Amino acid sequence: MTKLKTVRGSGNVFRDLGRKDADLHQLKALLAAETMRTLDELNLTVRKAHALTRIAAADFSHIRNADLGRFTVDRLLTILSRMGRDVDVVVSVRKRKGVGVGQSVSA
Repeated sequence: MTKLKTVRGSGNVFRDLGRKDADLHQLKALLAAETMRTLDELNLTVRKAHALTRIAAADFSHIRNADLGRFTVDRLLTILSRMGRDVDVVVSVRKRKGVGVGQSVSA
């Protein structure tokens, strides 16, 4: 029997997978998840959501399919706003481990 090792994640799956711009991907995923939650809560199809918000139905389909490459954070915030949601974003900045002042980080 193979013994599996349990590893605690950072809270950001994109960072854990070594993705470039992990924090941006995480924020977009959280905003998309809230958009899907709102669609479900309001019992909206993508066409009903379009009628309510004047956002293209195709955009809602892309969000439902987690195809977020075409969306900026600003666009996702606008979509939530038009769906009657207020979004509070809290930002905290920390020094990266192993990076000193004046050192560049290659991405």
